Amino acid sequence: MSKQGPLVQWAVLLVGLVVAVAVFLISEPGRRFVGFARDAWREVKKVVWPTPKETTQMTLYVFGFVVVMALFLWFTDKTLEWVLYDLILGWRK
Repeated sequence: MSKQGPLVQWAVLLVGLVVAVAVFLISEPGRRFVGFARDAWREVKKVVWPTPKETTQMTLYVFGFVVVMALFLWFTDKTLEWVLYDLILGWRK
């Protein structure tokens, strides 16, 4: 009985899952979900995926833009710090 207990439990679980899926698929929300999934898969097939070369180029553009923006923001921050603290307030470091 010790070996049969877990086997029966797994069998009941699997049968329950199959019944649950079957009931879901014949219900109205299940049919709507299947229709949505079919439409979504159809749309995914229409996507034009970038080539590896295009992906690499766009990644490099993004990294380059991030570096340029970081330098711009650092320069702006240092300029405002100099104007406010040194010129206007007269605080020296």
